Amino acid sequence: MTPPDVDLTVPKPGHRPLRDRALTLDRRLFETAAGRHRPVADSVLPRLGRGAHHGALWFAAAVALAASRTPRARRAAARGLASAGLASLTVGALGKRQVRHPRPVWRPRRQPATTSFPAGHAASAAAFAVGVALESPAWGAVVAPAAASVAVSGVYAGSHHPGDVLAGAALGAGAAFAVRGLVPTRGQVTPPARPQADVPALLEGEGLVLVANRASGTADRARALRDALPGAEVVECAPGDVSARLEEAAGRARVLGVCGGDGTVNTAARVALRTGLPLAVLPGGTLNHFAYDLGVEDVRDLARALRQGDAVRVDVGRYSCGDRHGVFLNTCSVGVYPELVRERERWSHRIGGWPAGVLAALRVLRTGRHPLEAEFRGRTRPLWLLFAGNGTYHRVGLASGRRRDLADGQLDVRVVHGGRRPAVRLLAAALAGPLTRSPAHAAVRVGRLRLDHVAPGTLLAYDGEVTEVEGRVTLEKLPEALTVYRPIAGY
Repeated sequence: MTPPDVDLTVPKPGHRPLRDRALTLDRRLFETAAGRHRPVADSVLPRLGRGAHHGALWFAAAVALAASRTPRARRAAARGLASAGLASLTVGALGKRQVRHPRPVWRPRRQPATTSFPAGHAASAAAFAVGVALESPAWGAVVAPAAASVAVSGVYAGSHHPGDVLAGAALGAGAAFAVRGLVPTRGQVTPPARPQADVPALLEGEGLVLVANRASGTADRARALRDALPGAEVVECAPGDVSARLEEAAGRARVLGVCGGDGTVNTAARVALRTGLPLAVLPGGTLNHFAYDLGVEDVRDLARALRQGDAVRVDVGRYSCGDRHGVFLNTCSVGVYPELVRERERWSHRIGGWPAGVLAALRVLRTGRHPLEAEFRGRTRPLWLLFAGNGTYHRVGLASGRRRDLADGQLDVRVVHGGRRPAVRLLAAALAGPLTRSPAHAAVRVGRLRLDHVAPGTLLAYDGEVTEVEGRVTLEKLPEALTVYRPIAGY
């Protein structure tokens, strides 16, 4: 009787397990690649491989991408670095510790101390290239040759088998897609069909008068617009002259254009609403929420929309308090945020926008102030913050909120109730998703809301500007009130 643990299967002549055949093929490919010498490869590949140590090459590439000053390139750079970082951590924590695969013995050279599988350089290279390409295919095509060369350099230098490189590249690509799952790209979410508007197509920009706010650093974009649309008229002015120049431009324009930050765009929207002109927005500020949510990130996007005559109608928010009223395209709020905006403006000219924002948040939250008292939805309650967005802000994964639809007829209202620890409550509300309720904060969507018994001198912020209100404050929507150019096809 044959013992149960004895295998009597006789291998067929010439038959080898799949793993042995794969290892043999891997070894032959390695010998072919590592055994060849090319003068150009001998000088370039080792340098690229050394440059990729500790991610130095990819950090330098990200800096170069960010220097282009386009939002898409900056996002691509950040995504590439995040993907490469995740791939590197994964290789170090899982791959090399779990698979103890020795390096090939080929050339008499000093080999790295780590094991061979998977190839760390190939993982970081693929992660960076795929991460960049997911955000910007054009920039991905630019960095792909360098990434491929770094991956191949390991085989050429004799420190990796081809299988190590392929496994590393697959791991790196997976890391890039994992980052995209946490922080989606702008192209992942397709905007819904919005009400399209009948506007003139300006093939050369004729009839467009665009006012650019010099304080927003718009000189480069103004020149680029003149090159893309030679028939357009561009008027550059100081911040204090923006309103007057927009009024003058409206008198001779078929299309009113504006280049600046959200506050400048708000001023242009008021003129466009009063005159009935379509608005063309070119982002030129720090945040540019309205332009980016429209899908206009640079001159190329706006020029395409103008040439094709693509435009939509969008909602406008309006606040009113006695005889004081105004509009907002992005957000309107009362509570600690307007105080933060005012404090940020005090410091931004000295230390820059982002550092000023951090300093303002620290100063506002550390002061011993009391929450705002106001009657909201029939109840008088203390409020640290009431935020109303012109349209619903969505957040997918860890990405910050953005609006998919600028004509949904809704005010996205977030309320942070009063309490002893405003910083904790504000942070909890910021991390919470839409339509949440808790003792500390709540979120609802309404078409109109009213605050009663607002204390005199209360600050109200709208699109980065600040004013004082008191008594009754009403926020409401003006549905599809503004016509704005935006690229439809290919967005």
